[in-house]
Amino acid sequence: MLDTLIVGAGLCGLELARRLEAAGRSVLLVEARPRAGGRVDTVPAAAGAAALDLGPGWYWPQSQPRMVRLIADLGLETFPQHDEGVVLHLRQPDGNPETLGSEAIHNGARRLVGGMAALTGALLRRLSHDRVRTGCTVRRLVARSDRVEVQCIGGGESFVIAARSVVLALPPRLAAEQIVFEPALDAPLRQAMQDQPTWMAAQAKAFVRSDSAHWRRGGLSGNAFVSHPQAVLGEVFDACDATGEAAALGGFVALSPALRAASAPALELMVRSQFAQLFGPAVEQGELHLRDWAREPMTCSALDLTEPGGHPEDDVSLLAAPYWSGRLHLAGSETATRGAGYLEGALDAAARVAARLVAVPLALPPSPANDGSVAEFADWVGALRDQAGELYRQSVVRALSAQRSIDMTHAVLCAVIDHVYAEALRRIDALDFDLSGVAIERGRCALTPSLLAPFSGFSDWLVGEALQHNRTSCALSNFPDEHAPSPDYVARIRHDLALAWRAFAQSLNQMLVDRMPVRG
Repeated sequence: MLDTLIVGAGLCGLELARRLEAAGRSVLLVEARPRAGGRVDTVPAAAGAAALDLGPGWYWPQSQPRMVRLIADLGLETFPQHDEGVVLHLRQPDGNPETLGSEAIHNGARRLVGGMAALTGALLRRLSHDRVRTGCTVRRLVARSDRVEVQCIGGGESFVIAARSVVLALPPRLAAEQIVFEPALDAPLRQAMQDQPTWMAAQAKAFVRSDSAHWRRGGLSGNAFVSHPQAVLGEVFDACDATGEAAALGGFVALSPALRAASAPALELMVRSQFAQLFGPAVEQGELHLRDWAREPMTCSALDLTEPGGHPEDDVSLLAAPYWSGRLHLAGSETATRGAGYLEGALDAAARVAARLVAVPLALPPSPANDGSVAEFADWVGALRDQAGELYRQSVVRALSAQRSIDMTHAVLCAVIDHVYAEALRRIDALDFDLSGVAIERGRCALTPSLLAPFSGFSDWLVGEALQHNRTSCALSNFPDEHAPSPDYVARIRHDLALAWRAFAQSLNQMLVDRMPVRG
């Protein structure tokens, strides 16, 4: 059985697969599209023609350290987004563009030689050849006591893949819309998934190649804005290669998804005309590439189409927590703690989930005599989550009634986790285990990892539940330090919960060791 199945071969899925494979985990990456890369999609460079990024094309070194490190690790070449020259502004549908000065507008953005597909392609080449399966659509996830069964469709047939854990490295709205979960996800999580907009889902990008970057010779940067109500392109930028010899312009389409669909037969002509109005007739007949992400069912959900929303929100705790006793994880850029929606966010999510999965020891298969008890304990831990969340909420009410407000969240969470771990030890003590054939190595019982595995990510989930409750509690709105805890306060809570986890793991292992028969 696989250790981990990753659904979605975008940047997050590829980076996560690379990390897990490097850690010795068995991993499979499935992708519904016929290609890997997700929203990273590049028209390849050709002789004298620049590579064109139909999806994300920029990264910002000063604020995106994960991108900087990965690009350096992979040995990829980069160059600055061209920003030198005059910026144009078109205010009237039938007017001429005016100048806005020559200030750089892309804030130090850089691009990759060969386009962003150079990044995903390099990650793909780092994986074993059998780690990725494209054209494979996931329809249903079914949680079992020791695994998740993933029902897929691909190659004209239906099949099931079993894995100890599953990671959904795709936009939360898509997962909520396209995948059936058994058991069903709880209402707050589904709402959080639906509330988080998918970045780029309602956008469209257009590029036109040119024989030369004549705008540069004329002192123009290639940057332009169109602000009148009939705008076809809202923002235009220079899309030449690193040398400037392979010339192109790019732009973001200003029309809504509905208007783009209504004007589809004439859209290419309208885009060409807008480029020409800004930079002259020399670009009007160039090779045009247009990508409407709203027409991509593996990017744009029905909710994204009808309620496009704004930029995804960072650090949505419900999207970052593990579920199904640590066997189900949400990933993808929209689940990031930092940089949600950006490539940096995809790497942030990959790092978060990889650290969580690698931290769980590879369990030695318990003897068949213990399978039932291990499965029973895993089911008990799964049912414990709702109880723990409710216990936290009740304990907060009691703390407020006792007029305790200083460090209340910290105190209540520590008390709840202590109660949970004490109950877990009592539960294990009451279960029957046949330890006669179970190995012990350097003081650790081989059964210990199997019993700890259902708790993977439990404390992170509990902290997320607590913070979500605090943010929405009217009673706590009078206590700012608890209503919206500072990062330092949350870090202290996580530190103390980690100490409690360590003590619990040691106690659980010692309980098993003490029960092992004496061997002569």
